[in-house]
Amino acid sequence: MRGALVVLHRWCGLFIAGFLFIAGLTGAVIAWDHELDEWANPRLFQAASGATDTPLAPLELARRAEAADPRLRVSFLPLTLEPGHTAMLGVAARIDPATGAPYALGFNQLAMDPATGEAQGRRQWGRISLSRENLLPFLYKLHYTMHIPKGWGIEFGVWLMGVVSAVWIADCFLALWISFPSARTWRKSLSFRLRQGGAKLNFDIHRSGGVWVWGLLLMLAVTSVSLNLGTQVMRPLVSVLSPLTPSPFQSRQGSRERELADPLLSREQAIAVAEAEGRRRGWTAPAGSIFYAQRFGIYGVAFFTPDNDRDDDGMGNEVLYLDGDTGAVVGEKVPGQGTAGDVFMQAQLPLHSGRLLGTPGRVLMSFMGVFVAALSVTGLVIWVRKRRGRMANKLRSQALRCPK
Repeated sequence: MRGALVVLHRWCGLFIAGFLFIAGLTGAVIAWDHELDEWANPRLFQAASGATDTPLAPLELARRAEAADPRLRVSFLPLTLEPGHTAMLGVAARIDPATGAPYALGFNQLAMDPATGEAQGRRQWGRISLSRENLLPFLYKLHYTMHIPKGWGIEFGVWLMGVVSAVWIADCFLALWISFPSARTWRKSLSFRLRQGGAKLNFDIHRSGGVWVWGLLLMLAVTSVSLNLGTQVMRPLVSVLSPLTPSPFQSRQGSRERELADPLLSREQAIAVAEAEGRRRGWTAPAGSIFYAQRFGIYGVAFFTPDNDRDDDGMGNEVLYLDGDTGAVVGEKVPGQGTAGDVFMQAQLPLHSGRLLGTPGRVLMSFMGVFVAALSVTGLVIWVRKRRGRMANKLRSQALRCPK
């Protein structure tokens, strides 16, 4: 039985090792993606005009951006800006009526100087490029898609990494089982032969190291499946144990007609409706950002204070979803509220990124990313050594059977 499990662990490990090596190293970096991105790209994040006492309102910046380039629609807008920083707008291409296809913008992020209202920089988030301005988004997308392109409406890279994560879950249990061959030798599975080094230390790092952090490895594998295959796998599984509240994007079908039309509700009106609803619910944080999903005709207004826009130590921020034409509330996201299944799904990204525990959690996830890469390398080294040994034994056996 144990021999069959060892073989199964070997082949599972060989399948996932390369993907986990890349995902581990990129994960260690993107735990600090915003800080590193801002440090590497002051042209995108630091306003060229410097701090000003009379910055233009974010809504005015959005109007100017759309007036300057009618091909685009501002899809994401921060409503509060840090002094001296640009307003980083998300933009989406409008549909060209002549062709029925989206305009080719070549960028989906636009940095606006709040003092002048001028575009200071542009980039396509996720572009395959190692340039300074694209490096962090490139690594972020590499982490969960390997930059494998989608086709026929299928996100092949997302699916692949979801399957890798599912195999990883199974392999976590295989590895734990074979790490304890008997009750009498359990101490060996937790120890490291530091003084002996070489192959023995490599083996102990792979086996004993994996045992020490096994729970974190399993958590990363499960959350990876949730994030990549949430709709296809995790939500159906969770719904067996607890009902799940559908998001407005699951309840409403996207359409090209909505993409062609502007919402009847302006951003100002959507913010006013959302703020009134937030006060009615007793929310104390102000509206911090607004986005518009044009294919679904839905506004999303997130509530947070300027110093907590990414909620680096929690489950995220409250969000209200509004119909783009009527202003009716079509959904909400309230961290920590809902069914047990809702809360479980809300926790997946904060757990995976470490943000649920604040800065210590992000440090831990950086360590785990490096360690996952190390497990991949040590596992491959073990396989190569054993394969060489098997090949050598095979050659010796052949030599003994065929003496000269």
